[in-house]
Amino acid sequence: MFYKDLILMLISGLLLVICVLISV
Repeated sequence: MFYKDLILMLISGLLLVICVLISV
């Protein structure tokens, strides 16, 4: 189950980075 949390964290982090890059 821990792996799922790590994957979700990585995906959310990537989405945040993408949003920031797009906004810039």
